Amino acid sequence: MNDLLELDTAGPVLIVGGYGTVGTALTRLAAAEWPLLLTGRNPQRGSHLTNGRVEVRKWDLNQAEPFAAKVRAVISTVNDPDDRVLRAAVGSGIPYVDVTRWTSRVTRALTLATLLRPTAPVLLSSGWMGGVTNIVAAFLAQELGGAEQVDVAIRYDTSDQAGADSVDFIDRLGVDFEVRKGGKAAVVRPLTDTRLVDIAGHRTKVARLDTPEQFTLPLTLGAGSVATRIGFSSKTSTTALLAARAAGLFRWGSGERWAPLRRSLLYSPGSGGIAHIRVDVKGPLGAKTAVISDPQGQAHLTALGGLLGLHTVLGAAAEPGVSFPESTPALGSMVAKLESHGVTILRS
Repeated sequence: MNDLLELDTAGPVLIVGGYGTVGTALTRLAAAEWPLLLTGRNPQRGSHLTNGRVEVRKWDLNQAEPFAAKVRAVISTVNDPDDRVLRAAVGSGIPYVDVTRWTSRVTRALTLATLLRPTAPVLLSSGWMGGVTNIVAAFLAQELGGAEQVDVAIRYDTSDQAGADSVDFIDRLGVDFEVRKGGKAAVVRPLTDTRLVDIAGHRTKVARLDTPEQFTLPLTLGAGSVATRIGFSSKTSTTALLAARAAGLFRWGSGERWAPLRRSLLYSPGSGGIAHIRVDVKGPLGAKTAVISDPQGQAHLTALGGLLGLHTVLGAAAEPGVSFPESTPALGSMVAKLESHGVTILRS
């Protein structure tokens, strides 16, 4: 691709996918701090967000037409399967944040960005909810003198507002994935190893899910075991997904032909819901739990993760190179910023 991004430290922050569900939430948060340039396939859909500080332009990542802009930072809130946004930003020395990749694409982005020898910060912040889970886990680990085991339990509210990309993980439910268990590599099948967990007062059945923090936390925190599980506010959705897994739908029905059926099991966005995540960390000094709740829902919480990422890569202490959200030395400050935006983090 011949996209041409140029660094302009006085220019706008480029939000790729800036008028999608997460992008809109991020735009509303970030517009108070920086001028913004939003891009997507259909810029007219973002016209309601434009004003003196927000511009919308077309950049279709599936078309060969090149894109050019002068920006101070780039954050991607959509899938970038050909690494087009990543290449354009890193190749031009522009601070970059990504909040949308699943694990295999994080590993590819890590490799590609490293090979490009970045001269600006590159933050791969695709842990659950834009890296918020990573930050809270690292914050607890800091209080415990390290992390030996991390368990994440997500309560996915099926009535929450959601974009189509928010359930892309459903297409990964037929793919086994590798984690660290007891300090050793182990292969896990999605939607197995179920357990009942209390998440913000809700008894929730949760099962294993492939998420990037299970790849990054063993590297950054040295955790010997990391497990992320997901459950749903609707028992019907939980039952349907577990039954589909038992019937092998996510393996024999993994192609495009069956995509509508797979997504219909979960993608039914409503008028709004509450995002709840429980994080349990065991370390040398004991164990701690944090329950993260965002009354404005998962899109808002993911957008906050993106906002924290922009603060990281644009901060005075930012250094060139690839990092993950839990690598920031300002963990306490990050947690405080989340709470200042209405997120409750109950620690015990």
